[in-house]
Amino acid sequence: MLYAEERKKMCATVKIMFDRFQTNAAGGNLSLKVNDDHIIMTPTLMSQNYLCDLSPFQILVVDKDLNIIEGEGRLTREINMHMACYEENPDIKCVIHGHAKESMVWASIGENMPNVTEATQKLGEIKCLDYKPATTPELAESVRSYIKTRDSLPVALLLERHGILIMDKSIEKAYDMVERLEYNAYVSYKMHVLSILGEEVSLEKQHEYNTTE
Repeated sequence: MLYAEERKKMCATVKIMFDRFQTNAAGGNLSLKVNDDHIIMTPTLMSQNYLCDLSPFQILVVDKDLNIIEGEGRLTREINMHMACYEENPDIKCVIHGHAKESMVWASIGENMPNVTEATQKLGEIKCLDYKPATTPELAESVRSYIKTRDSLPVALLLERHGILIMDKSIEKAYDMVERLEYNAYVSYKMHVLSILGEEVSLEKQHEYNTTE
């Protein structure tokens, strides 16, 4: 079997993602550029049909022309988004897309995620791209255009109403950033809520003070 160890690692990673609510049965996919000739990638419906519990042979080996060289299953239509990443920045070796539970809060309201934790500072801006339908060339081109503006890795994006997109130099580094992004999403959401509550309490106290004068 071609790239056996890499395919085993990919299976383990997507299972962890599913178990930790970093993607869901509605979708998600992971790819790795193993060399200039091949990428390996999860098959379509990996979440819906298999709940991300895959065997290594279900991981597809794909060439530059998107022909399946080895593996059981069909290629996801989101391959165009992954290929846009690899084509635009040769330093990118791994792309992870998921429907991460905490990050979906920010993606669903279409706002950039505040970068508040020390662990995510290397990301810089956590941009939410304007909505483009999933699997479309328009979404792939939107991702490509943003990558052109970034000159370092890792990169983390929110796709409006869709999910997250992480790019880095290995599966290990990319998955590490998924974890960091989710913690940042949780913390920034709580900070946002608390700041609103704090403003309400402050206004209420000011009103009480004014009425007792």
